[in-house]
Amino acid sequence: MDFVAGCIGGAAGVLVGHPFDTVKVRLQVQSIDKPLYRGTFHCFQSIIRQESLTGLYKGIGSPMMGLTFINAIVFGVQGNTMRLLANDTPTNQFLAGAAAGAIQSVICCPMELAKTRMQMQGTGEKKPSRKLYKNSLDCLVRIYNREGLRGVNRGMVTTLIRETPGFGVYFLAYDVLTRSLGFEPNDRYMIPKLLFAGGMAGIFSWLSTYPVDVIKSRLQADGVGGVNQYNGIADCVRQSVRREGYMVFTRGLTSTLLRAFPVNAATFATVTLILLYARGVEEAPKDCEAAQPSHHAPTQQQQQAQPSSL
Repeated sequence: MDFVAGCIGGAAGVLVGHPFDTVKVRLQVQSIDKPLYRGTFHCFQSIIRQESLTGLYKGIGSPMMGLTFINAIVFGVQGNTMRLLANDTPTNQFLAGAAAGAIQSVICCPMELAKTRMQMQGTGEKKPSRKLYKNSLDCLVRIYNREGLRGVNRGMVTTLIRETPGFGVYFLAYDVLTRSLGFEPNDRYMIPKLLFAGGMAGIFSWLSTYPVDVIKSRLQADGVGGVNQYNGIADCVRQSVRREGYMVFTRGLTSTLLRAFPVNAATFATVTLILLYARGVEEAPKDCEAAQPSHHAPTQQQQQAQPSSL
């Protein structure tokens, strides 16, 4: 039930956060010579005005499809790594999270490639005159037929560089915050504390690796029109800094941080409600009390409730 709740909670997080993600990607990859958007809120307004509300949800099929696999990998690897390390310490939480982040990149990279391509399709058009991809699956199939496995895994190195320390920071921040806030059985503020800890952990995680995400988005959006602008990671960094300065690494950051907290809040709220209804209001505090270590480490329920993406 914990895993099912985690998956449904993650789905709720995707529904809440995807519009912010679309804005982030549009801002990250737009041309500096002919920018379409002046900032986060102008981008929101432009997409809704030009492409309707559905424009904000372009590419949502890909993260929805990959959600179950990513949750299974993240929670399975993180839990097994913690058992292997034996001691529940902040350092081990970081190591376990980093291991989970690295391994789930195998699913995350092609999923985000399809998401990015779908989000860029028909930019500025309410009804695109020419649709290159029908949906996320069709997008991956077409990329595979044209470029093979290498094309489907475009951005894999940058995904690994982002996800490995990113998940480490996430689990570390969540562990530190839960220890600091303290959780007591029957604490009337337990759910707000969980929401706050998860939301802030997501923000810290994104801040730690955001520049890498900018490069990843640019590499994955490259070649949409049939022409490749970058020869690799180093070339992408070089061209981006030369044309736009070092502030290029903060493009879309406002949208990302606005997204980070509510996504985690939605995930935790959904998971908590599902567990309360599934196990009964009376049973949930007992489970919490039984699993509560003396140093306030996250319970298994709380660990399962953590979202699979930053």
